[in-house]
Amino acid sequence: MKTFKFGSILATVLLVLSSFNAFGQNVQLHYDFARNCATSTVEMFRADRAGSTFFFVDFDFNPRVSGAYGEISRELCFWKESKLNWLSVHVEYNGGLNTAAGSFNNAWLGGLTYSGHSKDWSKTWSVSAMYKAIPGTVGLNGKMQPHNFQITGVWNLDFFDHWVSFNGFADFWKEARVWQGTEYIFITEPQLWINLNKIKGWDKVNLSLGTEVELSTNFVEKGFKAMPTVAVKYAF
Repeated sequence: MKTFKFGSILATVLLVLSSFNAFGQNVQLHYDFARNCATSTVEMFRADRAGSTFFFVDFDFNPRVSGAYGEISRELCFWKESKLNWLSVHVEYNGGLNTAAGSFNNAWLGGLTYSGHSKDWSKTWSVSAMYKAIPGTVGLNGKMQPHNFQITGVWNLDFFDHWVSFNGFADFWKEARVWQGTEYIFITEPQLWINLNKIKGWDKVNLSLGTEVELSTNFVEKGFKAMPTVAVKYAF
């Protein structure tokens, strides 16, 4: 097993984080047992009168930076005071690169999102149905196939007076991968966190310890994969 300089990795993560000044940020550091590498994640969510903005950026370390991937999305809802406040317009961009595959195809998405929450907001969820454009994609028939779709579900559930959080996402989309002979991809990454700020005297220490399990079909390669991690998260 390779060893990693976690101090250097965390310093890099915090340097990346310092370039963002936004509300609702967190930074995560995962060790992936299946891939034998570390991954950092920077996330930001911010709501406003017209909707909300979300983005995340992942960096893989093996032990140097070997890949980067990011997504940024915008929910538009100018009718928050109406009975249709559960519905919003969703626009999104995805892209990245790594040392093995080079640049990933850019993906542009647009569609509608249904959102819901419990009365105390301890449980939230959303489902998005989107058109997905992936320019330059070649189908299994050898012809260009840029037009695709994606369905995404996102959830955050807090339990035991916010001691435990269970959150994550699930994506199912169409994207031809000639080298795999596949067209449909599924991935979900459920996370389970123990929130240490519930410890008496630690209320200002927004640190969480937990795990993530990446479950996918035709994502990393053809077939099913399960890749667990151990992780630490700090919210700002």
